[in-house]
Amino acid sequence: MERYDKAALNALAPPEPRQNEGSITSTLRTLLFFTALMITLPIGLYFSSKAYVFEGTFGMSNRDSYFYAAIVAVVAVHVVLALFVYVAWNEGSRQWREGKQD
Repeated sequence: MERYDKAALNALAPPEPRQNEGSITSTLRTLLFFTALMITLPIGLYFSSKAYVFEGTFGMSNRDSYFYAAIVAVVAVHVVLALFVYVAWNEGSRQWREGKQD
């Protein structure tokens, strides 16, 4: 049997994935999710609450429904931002705890 040098065997082995790549992927996935949520949720709530809730159900005028629908959209933006901060804070503390145990 031939003896192989460890350096030669290590050169042929595929590189091990870095530990940071998983955390970067997770962070980007979270950021993209909340970016999409930040764009779609306030706009969707604005138009749906204006048409169906304030004008349809409550029978408000066009001018009043604009005002209240804008309030709903602003509240939605704040809720999405608060959720993002909460998720980012917990994700960061989890990664810190995992790194601390190594």
